[in-house]
Amino acid sequence: MLPAVATEPIEFETQRLSFRVWQGRHIPAFVAMNADAEVMRYFPSVQSSEQSIASVEAWLRQFAEQGWSNWAVERRPSGEFLGFIGLSVPKRRLPFSPCVEIGWRLRRSAWGQGYATEGAKACLRIGFERIGLKAIVSFTALQNLPSVAVMERIGMSNANANFDHPGLPPGHALRPHCLYKISRSVWMRHEV
Repeated sequence: MLPAVATEPIEFETQRLSFRVWQGRHIPAFVAMNADAEVMRYFPSVQSSEQSIASVEAWLRQFAEQGWSNWAVERRPSGEFLGFIGLSVPKRRLPFSPCVEIGWRLRRSAWGQGYATEGAKACLRIGFERIGLKAIVSFTALQNLPSVAVMERIGMSNANANFDHPGLPPGHALRPHCLYKISRSVWMRHEV
């Protein structure tokens, strides 16, 4: 059972995408996406149904508390679920904590169409204009060149602060991570 959203959450649209608070109708497609080994290739493993639902429940708590989190992303106008894009506070203590992270995960059928870039740019705007954040970070495994490319396309810069992700054991191929960031002032110079 998904928790109710108590506060007025932020929802918005771009030219091709709708950003929605999670609803039950999103769950089956999200569970299937997280069980796809190709989608999860830069993560330690695929996720079980229970793990996927736990993620959504955590994000819904964030929507209830602060009005924003990782949004369920739908293709307009069909409403087809594509994945998630959003802003969140990492659960783990990281070398650069506290911070707000921008992240994304899309199903394979949505790859290569510019959705991650379009959606992430919109989330930066929400973060800086509506939420009032001063900076936003993004991080991923060094091997994850597709996500690094998105980070660069949305104007983020390599912070030259690579780190070992504390959630992965020493020697794990995905443990080395890169950190990208963008400040509100840098974002404003590019957006104006």
